[in-house]
Amino acid sequence: MISTDLTKQPKSIEEWTETLLAQELPIFSNTAQKIYRSLNDTKKGALDLAAIIMQDPNLTAKLLKIGNSSYYNPSRQKMSTVTRAIILLGAECIRELTIACSFIESILNSSNKLRANQEIAQAIHAAVQAREFAIAMHDELPEEVFVAALLHNIAHIAFWCSNHPQTEQINYLLETRKISVQDAEKQILGFSLRELSKKLCKSWHLGGLIEESICRPESTHPRIKLVLMGSEISAALKLGWESTAMQNCLHKLEKLTGDTPEAIIVKIKNNTQSAIKVAKQFGAEDASKFISSEVLELAEDEIDTHEFDKKQIQFQVLQDISNHISGQINLNQLFEMVLEGIHRGIEMDRTLFVLLSPDKQTLNEKLALGWIKQNRSEKILIQNQETEGNLFFYALHQQEGLWIEHNHYQHLYTKQIINIFGKNDSFIFPVHIDHKAIGLIYCDRSINKAPLTQSDFTTAKHFARQVNIGLTLYHIKKH
Repeated sequence: MISTDLTKQPKSIEEWTETLLAQELPIFSNTAQKIYRSLNDTKKGALDLAAIIMQDPNLTAKLLKIGNSSYYNPSRQKMSTVTRAIILLGAECIRELTIACSFIESILNSSNKLRANQEIAQAIHAAVQAREFAIAMHDELPEEVFVAALLHNIAHIAFWCSNHPQTEQINYLLETRKISVQDAEKQILGFSLRELSKKLCKSWHLGGLIEESICRPESTHPRIKLVLMGSEISAALKLGWESTAMQNCLHKLEKLTGDTPEAIIVKIKNNTQSAIKVAKQFGAEDASKFISSEVLELAEDEIDTHEFDKKQIQFQVLQDISNHISGQINLNQLFEMVLEGIHRGIEMDRTLFVLLSPDKQTLNEKLALGWIKQNRSEKILIQNQETEGNLFFYALHQQEGLWIEHNHYQHLYTKQIINIFGKNDSFIFPVHIDHKAIGLIYCDRSINKAPLTQSDFTTAKHFARQVNIGLTLYHIKKH
């Protein structure tokens, strides 16, 4: 039964754009948008990118799981930290994974499962085909081609996941009348979903190859052609190898790659198998069944689907730190690995590393995980302005780490400290070099309020000690 209550439904392409942007489909989560902007900011480095990703624990776990799969990591170098994943896979690949994770998460939450799965199957298949042919043509940024192809039908995904009655109306037309999809869209909506893609693209400020491919499909630019070819291959395969559409695809790919039709067919088949695996790795098990009409015998993917537990994370991160400090030491990477070990390995809500200013009057944020800020560019600053000291400057002058039970340190919770941190039990560890304190590591469970334990303190202390060891070795090697 089709809903006839049209009073609350979007009626124009502008209203649909606003509805999908504001209410219906957060395809680009806050994390994904920040990562997208971070990669376009030349001032941001791997440390900034890792910090953004780790604000989202689910995304962090999924990224590491997929990043350790054979498709993205054929050398099988184990990645237990986000920083290591960025170094091994590259920032552009991390963006690809982040956007894909956010994108697919939205579809998995849709109630219109059948059409949503069909759309995501087409998107993943198109993206993998486009990426693999981009690699074959020695494209400098095949991950960018992947993302552009994945999001090429952005409005189709958004619309079919919106759960509006108009999705049922279009479905009804397609099932009961001999009418094209585009005609059904225009009859019910008054516009095509391709037109809506252009609007969403501008509203989400996607830009770059994504926008060019959506808004300029007639372009002769090779990269835009690659993006479009991904969708064409996916659609043509559904019609069969002997179809006119597939013959047209093969002819275009011959021109683009210079390969023979036989070699191209082998590559398309291999890419299709890869697409099925990729869909399963992203958790889109149902969508993977719509990728190919052929029955493809697939070996089980090599990815270890067992979730990292706390002990695994602690062991693997400590192993990474040990390997790192035994070679060429990068202090930024060392700081991030230690903080990630504490934050994820001990399941802290907020973790912070601050450095002492040259005049020794200010502690400045170097890396913060878990903090909710209105503006990410705002950094945490702790001033030594109280005559009797405050919690942080007190901890700075201790030789060992402190387990702070806030009820026992009331006098150190000055107005400044309360405004920034609130009143929470926490661990604070001084960071030393040549027996001089240069900074602090702070962590708490201010959100879930889970109690801190002796085991947590011992583990956090062990991680914090790695910074001191690394700084000492760095100083020795430098001199």
